[in-house]
Amino acid sequence: MRTLATAAAVAVAMTGLAGGASAQKLEKVEFFLNWVPGGDHAPYYFARKMKRYEAVGIDLDIQPGKGSAVAIQRGAAGASPLVLADMGAALIARGKGAETVAVMNVYANSPQGLYWLKSSGIKSAKDLAGKKIGNPPGDAARVVFPALAKNAGIDPASVTWVNIDANGKLAALKSKAIDATTSFYNIHHIFQRELGDDMGFLAWRDVGVNPYGNSVLVNAKFLAANKKLVADFVGVSQKAFADCVADPKPCVEALVEANGALKFDNEMTNWELVTVLMSDQTSRSVALGWHDDTRMAADYDLAATYFKLDKAFDVKTVYTNEFLDKSIKMTQPKTK
Repeated sequence: MRTLATAAAVAVAMTGLAGGASAQKLEKVEFFLNWVPGGDHAPYYFARKMKRYEAVGIDLDIQPGKGSAVAIQRGAAGASPLVLADMGAALIARGKGAETVAVMNVYANSPQGLYWLKSSGIKSAKDLAGKKIGNPPGDAARVVFPALAKNAGIDPASVTWVNIDANGKLAALKSKAIDATTSFYNIHHIFQRELGDDMGFLAWRDVGVNPYGNSVLVNAKFLAANKKLVADFVGVSQKAFADCVADPKPCVEALVEANGALKFDNEMTNWELVTVLMSDQTSRSVALGWHDDTRMAADYDLAATYFKLDKAFDVKTVYTNEFLDKSIKMTQPKTK
Protein backbone atom coordinates (compact mmCIF):
# COMPACT_ATOMS: atom_id res chain seq x y z
CA MET A 1 0.00 0.00 0.00
CA ARG A 2 2.87 2.31 0.86
CA THR A 3 4.39 1.63 -2.59
CA LEU A 4 1.08 2.31 -4.32
CA ALA A 5 0.59 5.51 -2.32
CA THR A 6 4.08 6.69 -3.23
CA ALA A 7 3.48 5.92 -6.88
CA ALA A 8 0.21 7.80 -6.76
CA ALA A 9 1.90 10.80 -5.14
CA VAL A 10 4.61 10.79 -7.82
CA ALA A 11 1.95 10.64 -10.54
CA VAL A 12 0.11 13.60 -9.03
CA ALA A 13 3.35 15.54 -8.75
CA MET A 14 4.24 14.78 -12.37
CA THR A 15 0.80 15.91 -13.47
CA GLY A 16 1.29 19.17 -11.61
CA LEU A 17 4.68 19.70 -13.22
CA ALA A 18 3.25 19.03 -16.66
CA GLY A 19 0.50 21.52 -15.99
CA GLY A 20 3.05 24.07 -14.83
CA ALA A 21 5.17 23.56 -17.92
CA SER A 22 2.11 23.97 -20.10
CA ALA A 23 1.17 27.16 -18.27
CA GLN A 24 4.63 28.56 -18.99
CA LYS A 25 4.47 27.80 -22.70
CA LEU A 26 4.78 31.07 -24.59
CA GLU A 27 3.20 32.02 -27.89
CA LYS A 28 5.54 34.02 -30.11
CA VAL A 29 3.77 37.05 -31.54
CA GLU A 30 5.29 39.61 -33.89
CA PHE A 31 4.60 43.28 -33.21
CA PHE A 32 5.60 45.42 -36.20
CA LEU A 33 6.32 49.08 -35.40
CA ASN A 34 5.45 52.11 -37.49
CA TRP A 35 9.09 53.15 -37.70
CA VAL A 36 12.53 52.40 -36.28
CA PRO A 37 12.52 52.18 -32.46
CA GLY A 38 12.41 55.51 -30.63
CA GLY A 39 11.16 57.14 -27.46
CA ASP A 40 7.52 56.57 -28.37
CA HIS A 41 8.11 52.81 -28.29
CA ALA A 42 9.72 52.71 -24.84
CA PRO A 43 6.73 51.16 -22.98
CA TYR A 44 6.75 48.00 -25.12
CA TYR A 45 10.45 47.43 -24.50
CA PHE A 46 9.99 48.16 -20.79
CA ALA A 47 7.13 45.67 -20.46
CA ARG A 48 9.12 43.05 -22.37
CA LYS A 49 12.22 43.59 -20.22
CA MET A 50 10.12 43.23 -17.07
CA LYS A 51 8.68 39.98 -18.52
CA ARG A 52 5.15 41.29 -18.30
CA TYR A 53 4.24 39.89 -21.71
CA GLU A 54 5.77 36.55 -20.73
CA ALA A 55 3.60 36.55 -17.60
CA VAL A 56 0.50 36.40 -19.81
CA GLY A 57 2.01 33.82 -22.18
CA ILE A 58 3.29 36.14 -24.93
CA ASP A 59 6.80 36.00 -26.38
CA LEU A 60 6.74 39.44 -28.01
CA ASP A 61 8.94 39.91 -31.07
CA ILE A 62 9.21 43.66 -31.68
CA GLN A 63 10.21 44.47 -35.25
CA PRO A 64 11.31 47.91 -36.56
CA GLY A 65 8.96 49.43 -39.11
CA LYS A 66 9.21 51.26 -42.40
CA GLY A 67 6.22 53.58 -42.17
CA SER A 68 2.55 53.17 -41.36
CA ALA A 69 1.62 51.98 -44.85
CA VAL A 70 4.00 49.01 -44.62
CA ALA A 71 2.85 48.17 -41.08
CA ILE A 72 -0.80 48.18 -42.13
CA GLN A 73 -0.06 46.00 -45.16
CA ARG A 74 1.64 43.45 -42.91
CA GLY A 75 -1.18 43.61 -40.39
CA ALA A 76 -3.92 43.21 -42.98
CA ALA A 77 -2.08 40.30 -44.63
CA GLY A 78 -1.54 38.59 -41.27
CA ALA A 79 2.24 38.62 -41.65
CA SER A 80 2.38 40.57 -38.35
CA PRO A 81 -0.81 40.14 -36.32
CA LEU A 82 -0.03 43.21 -34.20
CA VAL A 83 1.17 46.48 -35.73
CA LEU A 84 1.56 50.12 -34.79
CA ALA A 85 0.37 52.62 -37.40
CA ASP A 86 -1.30 55.94 -38.03
CA MET A 87 -5.08 55.76 -37.57
CA GLY A 88 -5.77 57.92 -40.63
CA ALA A 89 -3.68 55.59 -42.77
CA ALA A 90 -5.61 52.64 -41.33
CA LEU A 91 -8.93 54.24 -42.36
CA ILE A 92 -7.69 54.80 -45.90
CA ALA A 93 -6.40 51.23 -46.08
CA ARG A 94 -9.73 49.85 -44.83
CA GLY A 95 -11.39 51.65 -47.73
CA LYS A 96 -9.15 49.54 -49.97
CA GLY A 97 -10.09 46.32 -48.18
CA ALA A 98 -7.28 46.05 -45.60
CA GLU A 99 -9.03 44.74 -42.50
CA THR A 100 -7.35 45.74 -39.27
CA VAL A 101 -8.92 46.80 -35.97
CA ALA A 102 -7.49 49.42 -33.62
CA VAL A 103 -7.42 48.17 -30.03
CA MET A 104 -5.47 50.94 -28.26
CA ASN A 105 -4.68 54.52 -29.18
CA VAL A 106 -1.24 56.02 -28.50
CA TYR A 107 -1.36 59.48 -30.08
CA ALA A 108 -4.59 61.01 -28.83
CA ASN A 109 -3.49 64.21 -30.56
CA SER A 110 -2.27 64.52 -34.12
CA PRO A 111 1.53 64.61 -34.18
CA GLN A 112 1.54 66.82 -37.27
CA GLY A 113 3.28 70.15 -36.94
CA LEU A 114 4.06 72.93 -39.39
CA TYR A 115 7.57 74.43 -39.18
CA TRP A 116 8.87 77.56 -40.85
CA LEU A 117 11.64 80.15 -40.73
CA LYS A 118 10.62 83.39 -39.08
CA SER A 119 13.20 85.11 -41.28
CA SER A 120 11.05 84.20 -44.29
CA GLY A 121 8.44 86.66 -43.05
CA ILE A 122 6.00 84.00 -41.86
CA LYS A 123 4.42 84.80 -38.51
CA SER A 124 1.48 82.39 -38.64
CA ALA A 125 -0.19 79.95 -41.01
CA LYS A 126 -2.00 82.88 -42.62
CA ASP A 127 1.34 84.07 -44.01
CA LEU A 128 1.99 80.86 -45.97
CA ALA A 129 0.36 82.27 -49.11
CA GLY A 130 3.02 82.63 -51.79
CA LYS A 131 5.51 80.54 -49.81
CA LYS A 132 7.23 77.23 -50.62
CA ILE A 133 6.42 74.17 -48.49
CA GLY A 134 8.68 71.13 -48.84
CA ASN A 135 7.30 67.60 -48.54
CA PRO A 136 7.64 64.23 -50.27
CA PRO A 137 5.08 63.65 -53.04
CA GLY A 138 2.04 61.90 -51.58
CA ASP A 139 2.95 62.79 -48.00
CA ALA A 140 -0.19 62.50 -45.85
CA ALA A 141 0.26 66.00 -44.42
CA ARG A 142 0.40 67.35 -47.95
CA VAL A 143 -2.88 65.69 -48.86
CA VAL A 144 -4.69 66.95 -45.75
CA PHE A 145 -3.19 70.46 -46.01
CA PRO A 146 -6.41 71.90 -47.52
CA ALA A 147 -8.14 71.23 -44.18
CA LEU A 148 -5.41 73.15 -42.35
CA ALA A 149 -5.54 75.97 -44.89
CA LYS A 150 -9.31 76.24 -44.56
CA ASN A 151 -9.10 76.51 -40.77
CA ALA A 152 -6.21 78.98 -40.99
CA GLY A 153 -8.10 81.15 -43.48
CA ILE A 154 -5.91 80.82 -46.59
CA ASP A 155 -6.39 79.40 -50.06
CA PRO A 156 -4.65 75.97 -50.23
CA ALA A 157 -3.73 76.73 -53.85
CA SER A 158 -1.77 79.81 -52.76
CA VAL A 159 1.27 77.80 -51.63
CA THR A 160 3.91 76.16 -53.80
CA TRP A 161 4.85 72.57 -53.02
CA VAL A 162 8.47 71.51 -53.41
CA ASN A 163 9.25 67.79 -53.64
CA ILE A 164 11.91 66.77 -51.11
CA ASP A 165 12.91 63.55 -49.38
CA ALA A 166 11.39 62.90 -45.95
CA ASN A 167 14.85 62.97 -44.36
CA GLY A 168 15.76 66.19 -46.13
CA LYS A 169 13.11 68.46 -44.61
CA LEU A 170 15.25 70.09 -41.96
CA ALA A 171 18.26 70.59 -44.26
CA ALA A 172 16.05 72.17 -46.93
CA LEU A 173 14.56 74.52 -44.35
CA LYS A 174 17.95 75.51 -42.94
CA SER A 175 19.31 76.22 -46.44
CA LYS A 176 16.18 78.28 -47.22
CA ALA A 177 15.42 76.13 -50.25
CA ILE A 178 11.92 76.03 -48.75
CA ASP A 179 10.06 78.34 -46.39
CA ALA A 180 8.15 75.71 -44.42
CA THR A 181 7.68 71.98 -43.95
CA THR A 182 5.75 69.53 -41.78
CA SER A 183 7.04 67.04 -39.24
CA PHE A 184 5.95 64.93 -36.28
CA TYR A 185 5.96 66.65 -32.91
CA ASN A 186 8.03 63.97 -31.17
CA ILE A 187 11.14 65.28 -32.97
CA HIS A 188 10.22 68.91 -32.21
CA HIS A 189 13.37 69.21 -30.09
CA ILE A 190 15.56 68.53 -33.12
CA PHE A 191 13.98 71.39 -35.07
CA GLN A 192 14.39 73.63 -32.02
CA ARG A 193 18.05 72.73 -31.69
CA GLU A 194 18.84 73.25 -35.38
CA LEU A 195 16.75 76.36 -36.07
CA GLY A 196 16.95 78.14 -32.73
CA ASP A 197 15.18 81.47 -32.49
CA ASP A 198 14.39 81.44 -36.21
CA MET A 199 11.97 78.52 -35.78
CA GLY A 200 8.28 79.13 -36.24
CA PHE A 201 5.86 76.35 -35.29
CA LEU A 202 2.17 75.51 -35.40
CA ALA A 203 0.64 72.29 -34.08
CA TRP A 204 -2.15 71.25 -36.45
CA ARG A 205 -4.31 70.36 -33.46
CA ASP A 206 -4.25 74.01 -32.41
CA VAL A 207 -6.20 75.01 -35.51
CA GLY A 208 -8.74 72.21 -35.27
CA VAL A 209 -7.12 69.57 -37.49
CA ASN A 210 -6.64 66.83 -34.93
CA PRO A 211 -7.14 63.29 -36.25
CA TYR A 212 -5.93 60.40 -34.12
CA GLY A 213 -2.31 59.44 -34.69
CA ASN A 214 -0.61 56.11 -33.99
CA SER A 215 -2.75 53.26 -32.69
CA VAL A 216 -2.14 49.57 -32.05
CA LEU A 217 -3.86 47.61 -34.81
CA VAL A 218 -4.70 43.92 -35.00
CA ASN A 219 -5.43 41.75 -38.02
CA ALA A 220 -9.23 41.35 -37.97
CA LYS A 221 -9.23 37.55 -38.38
CA PHE A 222 -6.49 37.14 -35.78
CA LEU A 223 -8.50 39.24 -33.35
CA ALA A 224 -11.62 37.13 -33.83
CA ALA A 225 -9.66 33.94 -33.17
CA ASN A 226 -7.37 35.20 -30.38
CA LYS A 227 -9.37 37.59 -28.20
CA LYS A 228 -7.68 36.54 -24.96
CA LEU A 229 -4.19 37.04 -26.38
CA VAL A 230 -5.12 40.47 -27.72
CA ALA A 231 -6.77 41.39 -24.41
CA ASP A 232 -3.62 40.33 -22.56
CA PHE A 233 -1.36 42.30 -24.91
CA VAL A 234 -3.49 45.43 -24.57
CA GLY A 235 -3.72 45.04 -20.81
CA VAL A 236 0.05 44.81 -20.41
CA SER A 237 0.72 47.63 -22.90
CA GLN A 238 -1.85 50.04 -21.44
CA LYS A 239 -0.40 49.53 -17.96
CA ALA A 240 3.15 49.95 -19.30
CA PHE A 241 2.28 53.28 -20.90
CA ALA A 242 0.76 54.50 -17.63
CA ASP A 243 3.83 53.36 -15.70
CA CYS A 244 6.17 55.08 -18.16
CA VAL A 245 4.23 58.34 -17.81
CA ALA A 246 4.66 58.08 -14.02
CA ASP A 247 8.36 57.11 -14.17
CA PRO A 248 9.96 57.28 -17.64
CA LYS A 249 13.60 56.57 -16.73
CA PRO A 250 13.46 52.74 -16.54
CA CYS A 251 11.34 52.67 -19.68
CA VAL A 252 13.74 54.71 -21.77
CA GLU A 253 16.63 52.68 -20.34
CA ALA A 254 14.94 49.49 -21.52
CA LEU A 255 14.50 51.00 -25.00
CA VAL A 256 18.16 52.02 -25.22
CA GLU A 257 19.39 48.67 -23.88
CA ALA A 258 17.48 46.87 -26.63
CA ASN A 259 18.59 49.30 -29.36
CA GLY A 260 22.23 50.17 -28.80
CA ALA A 261 22.47 52.98 -31.34
CA LEU A 262 20.01 55.15 -29.42
CA LYS A 263 21.04 57.85 -26.94
CA PHE A 264 19.25 58.06 -23.59
CA ASP A 265 18.91 61.86 -23.40
CA ASN A 266 17.54 62.15 -26.93
CA GLU A 267 14.97 59.39 -26.42
CA MET A 268 13.95 60.78 -23.04
CA THR A 269 13.17 64.10 -24.71
CA ASN A 270 11.32 62.21 -27.44
CA TRP A 271 9.24 60.43 -24.81
CA GLU A 272 8.41 63.67 -23.01
CA LEU A 273 7.03 65.08 -26.26
CA VAL A 274 5.07 61.87 -26.84
CA THR A 275 3.29 62.32 -23.50
CA VAL A 276 1.92 65.62 -24.83
CA LEU A 277 0.47 63.72 -27.79
CA MET A 278 -1.01 61.09 -25.48
CA SER A 279 -2.96 63.56 -23.37
CA ASP A 280 -6.47 64.75 -24.26
CA GLN A 281 -9.78 65.02 -22.43
CA THR A 282 -10.71 61.43 -23.27
CA SER A 283 -7.40 59.84 -22.23
CA ARG A 284 -7.51 61.80 -18.97
CA SER A 285 -11.16 61.21 -18.06
CA VAL A 286 -12.23 57.94 -19.74
CA ALA A 287 -9.15 55.76 -20.26
CA LEU A 288 -5.63 55.93 -21.60
CA GLY A 289 -5.75 54.51 -25.14
CA TRP A 290 -9.48 55.12 -25.70
CA HIS A 291 -10.86 55.94 -29.17
CA ASP A 292 -13.74 58.42 -28.87
CA ASP A 293 -16.73 57.71 -31.13
CA THR A 294 -17.28 61.32 -32.15
CA ARG A 295 -13.64 61.89 -33.05
CA MET A 296 -13.45 58.64 -34.98
CA ALA A 297 -16.50 59.68 -37.02
CA ALA A 298 -14.77 63.02 -37.74
CA ASP A 299 -11.58 61.20 -38.75
CA TYR A 300 -13.60 59.05 -41.15
CA ASP A 301 -15.11 62.17 -42.72
CA LEU A 302 -11.64 63.71 -43.06
CA ALA A 303 -10.30 60.59 -44.78
CA ALA A 304 -13.33 60.34 -47.06
CA THR A 305 -13.08 64.02 -48.03
CA TYR A 306 -9.37 64.28 -48.77
CA PHE A 307 -8.31 60.74 -49.66
CA LYS A 308 -11.35 59.52 -51.62
CA LEU A 309 -11.96 56.14 -50.01
CA ASP A 310 -12.38 53.34 -52.54
CA LYS A 311 -15.22 51.84 -50.54
CA ALA A 312 -17.41 53.26 -47.78
CA PHE A 313 -17.59 51.37 -44.46
CA ASP A 314 -18.89 51.72 -40.92
CA VAL A 315 -16.10 53.41 -38.97
CA LYS A 316 -17.14 51.54 -35.81
CA THR A 317 -15.84 48.32 -37.39
CA VAL A 318 -12.31 49.74 -37.42
CA TYR A 319 -11.76 50.10 -33.67
CA THR A 320 -12.79 48.68 -30.31
CA ASN A 321 -12.30 49.84 -26.73
CA GLU A 322 -13.33 46.53 -25.19
CA PHE A 323 -9.85 45.54 -24.00
CA LEU A 324 -9.02 48.78 -22.21
CA ASP A 325 -9.08 49.16 -18.44
CA LYS A 326 -11.06 52.32 -17.62
CA SER A 327 -9.28 52.62 -14.27
CA ILE A 328 -6.05 53.44 -16.15
CA LYS A 329 -6.06 57.08 -17.22
CA MET A 330 -3.53 59.54 -18.55
CA THR A 331 -1.92 61.49 -15.72
CA GLN A 332 0.47 64.40 -15.41
CA PRO A 333 3.78 63.10 -16.78
CA LYS A 334 6.95 63.03 -14.74
CA THR A 335 9.95 64.65 -16.39
CA LYS A 336 13.60 63.64 -16.02
